[in-house]
Amino acid sequence: MAAEPRDPAARVPVMFDDEPTLPIVPAAPGPPGRRSIIAIENVWKTYHPGDLAVHALRGVTFGVSEGEFVAFMGPSGSGKSTLMHIMGCLDNPTSGRYLLDGQDVSALSEVQLARIRNRRIGFVFQSYHLLPRLSASRNVELPLVYAGVAPDQRRQRALAELTKVGLAERVQHRPTELSGGQQQRVAIARALVTNPAVVLADEPTGNLDSQAAIEILDLLRTLHRAGRTVVLITHDADVAAVAERIVQIRDGQISSDSGAA
Repeated sequence: MAAEPRDPAARVPVMFDDEPTLPIVPAAPGPPGRRSIIAIENVWKTYHPGDLAVHALRGVTFGVSEGEFVAFMGPSGSGKSTLMHIMGCLDNPTSGRYLLDGQDVSALSEVQLARIRNRRIGFVFQSYHLLPRLSASRNVELPLVYAGVAPDQRRQRALAELTKVGLAERVQHRPTELSGGQQQRVAIARALVTNPAVVLADEPTGNLDSQAAIEILDLLRTLHRAGRTVVLITHDADVAAVAERIVQIRDGQISSDSGAA
């Protein structure tokens, strides 16, 4: 039997209450009155296949402030996926600093990164990453299970988030009983259930038909209007257009930024 996919947002299912408090480092300033959520400072990412040195990111610097909706757009091989993995604490930069909500996460251990992913980042992926044998409600509860939240509170919070994304009548349905758009709504509810600092959406409409894609993008816009910080990764200019700011990535560098001064 094939193994069920795991939730990438919870790569290490450990309890974190005994972990030491990590130091808070002042982040690069954002617009007046808005705190910095993401601060990437001269980040390089280099891979070494054999004797080669492949620079996926080349000295990238940018910031995302609280409440922004930013789309990072670029073609295949541009470095946007590598950047997403670093912003999502799924990988560390080779050099440079990454500050998430004021905390330097550039060189943390795997257990520390797991805590960050669980508590501060809400992931939405192209392939949903739902566990097929669990109901929608149980899938949404998973990040809270890893965080050690009590069962009654988990159920209440999962139901509240599923209601917000329009699935109050589908909480007991398994992924195979839901459409692609509904599965992505479950994934969005799961991303929100921990009240993260940032929602990171990687090609969230890539597996959807045009109507379902429009509905998911409308939902992301609604989250933004409600004050959520949303970062969208895409290769599609029409998808990127829903954001208030578009950052273009090419050859491992930022080629343009519609929000730059």
